[in-house]
Amino acid sequence: MNSQDSHLILRIPFKVTSADTDMSARLKPGSLLNMLIQSAIQSADSLGFGFGGLRKQQLFWVLSRMHIDIIRPLKWYENIIVETWPKNVDGLLYIRDFFLYDEKGEMVGKATSGWLAIDMVSKRPKLYEGIDASMLDTLKYRHAIEELPEKLEGTSEGDENEIPVTYYDIDLNRHVTSCRYLDWMVDQIPVDYLLSHYPQSISLNYMKETQLGERISMRSFQMNPKTFIFEGSHINAKKTSCKGRIIFQ
Repeated sequence: MNSQDSHLILRIPFKVTSADTDMSARLKPGSLLNMLIQSAIQSADSLGFGFGGLRKQQLFWVLSRMHIDIIRPLKWYENIIVETWPKNVDGLLYIRDFFLYDEKGEMVGKATSGWLAIDMVSKRPKLYEGIDASMLDTLKYRHAIEELPEKLEGTSEGDENEIPVTYYDIDLNRHVTSCRYLDWMVDQIPVDYLLSHYPQSISLNYMKETQLGERISMRSFQMNPKTFIFEGSHINAKKTSCKGRIIFQ
């Protein structure tokens, strides 16, 4: 990377508040995911292809896949720097990577993600037209995680819980916000396990939007002592809405 490409990399500070933490004052997985999403939004806005730019083409961004590797849990009062950049395009999937640093400059996590530009009317993915291609692939060899965010298998085994979708689960695009799915997954895990373990990696796939008033069946299965897999489905439509895998330290 040369100095001319540095404008493609955005570094955003966050502070871990009490509202971001769990019972052990550790950063909640959903709060971590939200920080990554907010940094992606700010980066896209600063480069001219954020939500405002997409709306001119009747499109909106949707997170399709995310993989996060966590080196250590962040705690209440800690300061974080999230560094993010657009990395490449794989078919219809816009790839974006992230590094996370603590206030000492030490890396505490990294992530890769895939985003779709969705047509507001058809709800189908499309390519965003008119964007400078150099913004999307100039940094294609700068990896936080080299592998693309993976397509998960989900599970037909394990425990199943029914979840009603309520007002504060919904974002401005009128569907369940990405972080809530992860919250729902973590809520399936026994409290005693969560008190003594913290995620080492989190993988998420978002398949179909969920709207206000729908009900989700969230299934969880513990594959081994450190790995849980999840699948959420619409109860009425019987279609998969999300899949996840959390591996604990």
